[in-house]
Amino acid sequence: MIEFAGWTMPIQYSTLKEEHLSVRNNAGMFDVSHMGEIFIEGEDAEKFVDYLVTNDVTGLVPCQICYTPMCNYEGGVVDDILVYKFYHNKILLVVNASNIEKDYEWILKNSEGFNVEIRNESDAYTQIALQGPKAQEILNEISGVDLHNIKYYHFEKGTVDGIECIVSRTGYTGEDGFELYLKNGSSIYLWRKLLEVGKFMGIKPAGLGCRDTLRFEAALCLYGNELSDNISPLEAGLKWTVKFDKDFIGKSSLLKQNEEGLPYRLRGIELLEKGIARHGSELLNENGENIGWISTGYLSPTLQKSIALGFLKPGYRKIGTEIAVAIRNKKINAKIIKTPFYKGSVKR
Repeated sequence: MIEFAGWTMPIQYSTLKEEHLSVRNNAGMFDVSHMGEIFIEGEDAEKFVDYLVTNDVTGLVPCQICYTPMCNYEGGVVDDILVYKFYHNKILLVVNASNIEKDYEWILKNSEGFNVEIRNESDAYTQIALQGPKAQEILNEISGVDLHNIKYYHFEKGTVDGIECIVSRTGYTGEDGFELYLKNGSSIYLWRKLLEVGKFMGIKPAGLGCRDTLRFEAALCLYGNELSDNISPLEAGLKWTVKFDKDFIGKSSLLKQNEEGLPYRLRGIELLEKGIARHGSELLNENGENIGWISTGYLSPTLQKSIALGFLKPGYRKIGTEIAVAIRNKKINAKIIKTPFYKGSVKR
């Protein structure tokens, strides 16, 4: 257990590798109640959230979700969030635990002139993430919702073993799965019930350790690593989430960056020698000059090779380009490779 954003959180229950492979092959279950839930309601809810974030919210149908950065005025990322659209006048924002207060203050600050009510209900909700190729089979045992009808990045309100839940087909692992939002009173019961019904299908409780290795293999961004107040969505490879045909906070800064060229760009990296690249490790060219840095690096439990995500200057981003990683005062040879590193059972 460790302290994380004011919570005591499990790094692992058994071993990181065992939990990681359980999610890849069967199913794993994460307690992610540390995530924040901020509700936006009112006549201008849709209009306001569409202005807050870079992705298109007005194009969502009821019970659809979008992943999106929420930028500052300079184009850096305040947070990367999920937008759950119930109706045009009711929207849920799911935000990162370490950013809850920052996000809430930012949202309040920018709400002037919009007819909205903003409520931070993060302390009232539990979130359980059931992930893996057998996730639907397990949840079907006790779900009052027809899971087959929930498309990727859609949700429904209903019951799971009689407990009122928001059930969404989302996740952070690269595998198929669901995230369940429920009021705190029933959370321990439901956690234990899911472990019980999934026992014979190989379900395991999983901690923060494998949550990071799983999202990394799928090349999903982690705030504080691939995204920050000083890193733009364009630099992080999230241009697909930036809709320049509408108005949003930070648009002018991102337009300028898009036209002038990116100073750094996120790329996948494979080490060609023994070693593990860590967050912050320098990236070097053939002359030993700094050309970027590592944002995340691991020995991949699935692929069994040392890979990383890193930000690179122009001229070093093409697939196959050879570079070096500085690890303990040594230059370790590496090359640029395609991402995602791994494609799992996620239903796109």
